[in-house]
Amino acid sequence: MNEPGPIITDRWILQQRPQKHAVDPTRPYAFLVEKERSLDGSVDDVLTVFLTNRECPFRCLMCDLWKNTTNEAAPRGAIPAQIRWVLERVSPARHIKLYNAGSFFDPQAIAPEEYPEIADLAAPFKTVIVESHPRMIDRRCMRFNEMVKGKLQVAMGLETVHPGVLPRLNKQMTLEQFAHATRVLGANGIPVRAFILLRPPFLSEAEGVFWAKRSIDYAFDAGVECCVIIPVRGGNGALEILAVDGLFESPSLDSLEEVLEYGIGQGRGRVFADLWDVDKFARDAPSAQERVERLGRMNHSQSVEPLPKAR
Repeated sequence: MNEPGPIITDRWILQQRPQKHAVDPTRPYAFLVEKERSLDGSVDDVLTVFLTNRECPFRCLMCDLWKNTTNEAAPRGAIPAQIRWVLERVSPARHIKLYNAGSFFDPQAIAPEEYPEIADLAAPFKTVIVESHPRMIDRRCMRFNEMVKGKLQVAMGLETVHPGVLPRLNKQMTLEQFAHATRVLGANGIPVRAFILLRPPFLSEAEGVFWAKRSIDYAFDAGVECCVIIPVRGGNGALEILAVDGLFESPSLDSLEEVLEYGIGQGRGRVFADLWDVDKFARDAPSAQERVERLGRMNHSQSVEPLPKAR
C-alpha cells in the first residue's frame, strides 16, 4: 500500500473538483434500460433512472456523481415528476432502479412526504432498487418498504475492507456500520447489494485484486445478497491529483476478470462486474471486445466462461 499523500478531507476534495454539469431539476439527468440477472434467475429488463437531486452530504474520494447534482434540494414534487416523465417515454421493464447520486433516505434529498407518490409510480415493478449510505438506514427506509408493492432492495457502498484505505476514502463509515445496516435491512426482509471498489487509491494492482476479493467475502458474511464490482476510474479531479503522485491508477481488465470469476465462483449470491465506461481502462487490452462481452455474459449467467483463446 502507498502510504504518502494528502490528508483527505471534504475541503481537499472540493478544491480538486472541476465544474459541475448544468442540470435541470425537473428532469432526470439520464435513464437507461439494460439486462440484469434477477434473484429468481431470469435475465430481465431493468430501468435505471438517474434522478437529478441535491448533492450527497458525504464527499467520498472516488465519487464523481456530484457532477450531475444541484446545490439545493430539488423542489417539492420534482422527484416524482422526474420518474413519471421517464415512465411516459420507455417500454415496460420488470425492475426499476431509482438512483439519486446520494442517499434515497436522506430527507434533505427526497422528502419522506413524497414516498407514497414514488411508491405508486413504482407499483408496476417487481423490484425497486434504491441507493443509500449505511448511516441513512433508519425508520424512513422501513416506512418506504411498507409502501412499495414490489420487493425493495437497497444498494450500499461497502467500497473496501482494507483497514488503511477505507478511512482515507472520506466515506465517514465503518465496517461495523455497514454490517449493522445490512442486518437491520435483512431483519426487515430487504435484500442488500454492495458496491465494491476494484483498486481504490493507495493500492497496487495485486493489492487491489486481493482486497476486492476480501471485500466480497466480508459482504456475503454480513448478509449481502448481491455484490457489484466497480473498477475505480478517474475523472473527478481528486483521483487525477493522486495519479500524478503515483497513488492511483485504474485497474486492468485482467483484474476485473479475476475478481468477477472469484465472486461468481463462491456461489454465495449474485456478483456483477460494472461495465459502465469499461473502455476507459480496457480498450488497449488484447482481445478487449471479446473479453468485455464475456464479462457481460457472465453477469447474466452467473457462471464462469473460458477466456478467449487469443489474449
